[in-house]
Amino acid sequence: MKISKGWITAIIVVVVLILFVSWGTSIYNHLVNKEETVNQQWANVENVYQRRTDLIPNLVATVKGVANFEKSTLTAVIEARAKATSVNINPKNLDEASLGRFQSAQDGLSSALARLMVVVENYPQLKATQNFSDLQAQLEGTENRITVERRNFNEVAQNYNAYVRKFPVNIIAGMTGFTQKAYFKAQAGAEKAPKVEF
Repeated sequence: MKISKGWITAIIVVVVLILFVSWGTSIYNHLVNKEETVNQQWANVENVYQRRTDLIPNLVATVKGVANFEKSTLTAVIEARAKATSVNINPKNLDEASLGRFQSAQDGLSSALARLMVVVENYPQLKATQNFSDLQAQLEGTENRITVERRNFNEVAQNYNAYVRKFPVNIIAGMTGFTQKAYFKAQAGAEKAPKVEF
């Protein structure tokens, strides 16, 4: 039995198409896995920020108990908390603008908390309470966790972004809607060492 040239050509085309579809499917599945890793790490970031947000009402209640405490400082913390909790990001849309809004709101809360801690220095009776000490320790631990989770997020986002940009993956990524993710950046002015005067 003799196979015609047309059949041989058709078989070769089918085999090439099967190989191409298999290759494209493999790349697509790899993109999905990497994006899910980024999404999971984003959930970890949101979780530690939520932990910090959840500690604030207890901190404010503890500080309110001290007579003559500056109400404007407490108001600033409460307003910054409200702003921080109002900014939510869908992990599918982790672009520069949305992450910038999120980071700005969180930085505002960090700033308000830092001002609160500075003002607390003027109230030794508050610093001496066990409840305040516990809350302060929990906040410090949470800030450390935030730093770790942000760094971890940047690492998985970098890994994902590098993969999305590689040729020929970038072709499949572009056709299927996979885009690069934004990174957390240091606060403005963080590159300058603080000036200490005695």
